[in-house]
Amino acid sequence: MSQDGRRARLDRMRNRTKQVTSAILAVTAVYVGAWAELAPRSFYDSFPGFGHRWVSAAGPYNEHLVRDVGGLYLALLLVSLWAVVRSRGEIFALAGCAWLVFSVPHFVFHMVHLDGFGAADKAGNVVSLGGTIVLAALLLLPSRIEEAS
Repeated sequence: MSQDGRRARLDRMRNRTKQVTSAILAVTAVYVGAWAELAPRSFYDSFPGFGHRWVSAAGPYNEHLVRDVGGLYLALLLVSLWAVVRSRGEIFALAGCAWLVFSVPHFVFHMVHLDGFGAADKAGNVVSLGGTIVLAALLLLPSRIEEAS
């Protein structure tokens, strides 16, 4: 295979990896966003589900705030889906930046407020919120071999 052929193959692999990454972020966004927007009290009482309660541990219920969070995640869903469909470097970067602008301060807040959670919930917070940052950062990597040089 020629150097150009290898380069094109690597470009396609990077693009596909970013599409999958964007799709994973979209799935998380629709899970959180739709639940918070459509059933805010249930979201507050039961998120992330499976018997765990992360939001209600953070303070009193506020429907407005929960619905705002839902809307934010639905906006991130739209950007993530656009990246999956359009699959261009600048769109991946935009999606990555949007997720990071939200996710970094969100992560920091939760890391400072882990008191009161058991070990499993602490780990769940760290992994899920930290994982979002890692996925978003992957979208900022160069899409083409030439961009990396």
